[in-house]
Amino acid sequence: MPNEPRLPIPFPPRLSDEAIDWVVRLRSGRATAEDQAAFAAWRRRSPAHVAAAAQAETLWRDIGAVGARPERARAFGRRAVLGGAVAASAAALAVGGGVVGPLSGLYADHATRVGERREIRLPDGSLAALNTATALSVAFSAGERRVVLHEGEAQFEVVRDAARPFVVRAGGGEAQALGTVFSVRNTGGAVEVVVSEGSVEVRGGAHAVRLVADERVAFGTGGEPGAPERVDARTETAWRRGKLIFNRRPLGDVVTEMQRYRPGRIVVADDRLRALEVSGIFELGDADGLLRTVEQTMAARIVRLPLLTVIY
Repeated sequence: MPNEPRLPIPFPPRLSDEAIDWVVRLRSGRATAEDQAAFAAWRRRSPAHVAAAAQAETLWRDIGAVGARPERARAFGRRAVLGGAVAASAAALAVGGGVVGPLSGLYADHATRVGERREIRLPDGSLAALNTATALSVAFSAGERRVVLHEGEAQFEVVRDAARPFVVRAGGGEAQALGTVFSVRNTGGAVEVVVSEGSVEVRGGAHAVRLVADERVAFGTGGEPGAPERVDARTETAWRRGKLIFNRRPLGDVVTEMQRYRPGRIVVADDRLRALEVSGIFELGDADGLLRTVEQTMAARIVRLPLLTVIY
């Protein structure tokens, strides 16, 4: 009916991240015509992109006075004032940004909140370890043990049962194992499978690949897996031991990984900093430790505000 309210278009947490990043970049005073064109192209990708951008821009206009306070300008400088304005945006965007947990948790059998990790024993005795902001459902039958990973990350220690394959569905593909330990990560746009013990067959579309210990494969929304690559499975699954391990990873990637475990956003508002490499071992609950490392070793400035941290 014409008088019915229009429901907002939902969008995943990663779009909130990207929308905030665009706001920071375009209001930094250094945005180029190429940046403006790239943002316009980003908005056109989907209705969800449009919704995320519109909400960020609306909130920016609503709280524009926050960034005009002289005392904030004297204390932090122009770009930190920008961060102050975006902080209020982040607070309002937090509902879509995973402060509580994945929306799929509303219909999943098991779910974790942001920063929470939990182990569950499946009906066959297999163990599923859920990482932060994860949601999965279980559908076991007489002929198959099926798990659907709606989003997030989980490691599975599978009890062997040759008569009932153990299958994890994520995105457009699935991973099947018999008596093995493997993890699956579903970020919405891509899925990664890492094998710690035994072997796993990953299927998607018309293709299938077999992984053995210390191998990883990824596939996108189309479901077709790429070529397996060698990895250190203990490093890839360090979250099971309460740690994150980085070996020469770009700061932008490190920040994206770290903020999965904490409410709010961490934005790197400088392309040069985003590309700098980081190595180290960090505790999952110690995001401040990472920030201290960045401050001390990268000549970066950090503004900490409710639900938003800006590195510049």
